[in-house]
Amino acid sequence: MNSAIRRTALVLAASTVTLSLAACGSGDDGAEASPTKGDDITVGLLLPEKSNSRYEKFDHPIIKEKIGELTNGKGRVVYANAEQDAGVQERQLAKMVADEVDVLLVDAVDSQAIAAGVKKAKAADIPVIAYDRLAEGPIDAYISFDNEAVGQVQGRALADRLDGDRTQKIVMMNGAVTDPNAAQFKAGALQELKSKVTVAKTYDTEEWKPANARANMMAAISSLGADNIAGVYSANDGMAGGVIEALKAAGVTKLPPVTGQDAELDAVQRILAGEQFMSVYKPYPEEAEKAAEVAVAVVRGFGIEFDSLTPDRVSSPTHKDIPASLVQVSPLTRSTIESTVVQDGIYSAEEICTAKYKAACASLGIE
Repeated sequence: MNSAIRRTALVLAASTVTLSLAACGSGDDGAEASPTKGDDITVGLLLPEKSNSRYEKFDHPIIKEKIGELTNGKGRVVYANAEQDAGVQERQLAKMVADEVDVLLVDAVDSQAIAAGVKKAKAADIPVIAYDRLAEGPIDAYISFDNEAVGQVQGRALADRLDGDRTQKIVMMNGAVTDPNAAQFKAGALQELKSKVTVAKTYDTEEWKPANARANMMAAISSLGADNIAGVYSANDGMAGGVIEALKAAGVTKLPPVTGQDAELDAVQRILAGEQFMSVYKPYPEEAEKAAEVAVAVVRGFGIEFDSLTPDRVSSPTHKDIPASLVQVSPLTRSTIESTVVQDGIYSAEEICTAKYKAACASLGIE
């Protein structure tokens, strides 16, 4: 794994090692794990979808690698991807409980629907860690990014780009209502946008699908007129692609600024080409490695290692003061591509600078 990311993770862990030992578990429902397991542990990993490339390219392989590293090659990861189907994910979780995995890492398709499965896992004395999305039910820890900060970064960038002109109309393309992160992104963005621009249309995009974002954007263009849309807040890069397709289909040649999130390769290239204004870089390796570390710490018994890895606290609709680790994010624009995704090894210059983008890369010194 990238050495810069490893150094960051070590610094973060070291800086929190003096925290109190009191925060063990998540309240009355917290698992009472005991250090009865050594290196021979089984981690159940449930991821929500494959349309976002991060899960197959980063999350799964990084977690698998880190679990192996932490357990001298004896630990294993049992992996399932629900492909955006909450019912499938519930069945996958039930099977892992039946197979008696030692701990579950769950990135929920539907944060509410998964709660019953989380309860069943806890009844079987299997700790559950919510990963990337805050699941409901008696979870033991939450590993993710600071989601309101993500929205704030997006909203601030868009508001600044529009010079804080209150007369400027924007469209908000939010994520799926089944994903609690979407509400946090929206809340963070609105903190920056609501007093600086006019939010003319707002959409919640079913299943985060780019095709649905494209349809929503076509509706916004029909209602407002393409010339009256000064910018688009898009909660992620996939939807930003759908938004940009809709604008082009409507005959817009000078695209308004469109935000995004996730630093997907297509989005990085769109930013290079000037089609997408910005994205949010979320260091997936750091998040995934932290999740693996917490999973191993929970199986070995709640204690100082677990506390040092979970210095933050969050609350879900069902549980309060959940131990958490919230990884920080940063804006990704043309000027920060090299210092973020290239420097951290997310993409190589060769991957980004294909023939279509070579000139843009050369102008920024990306080689």
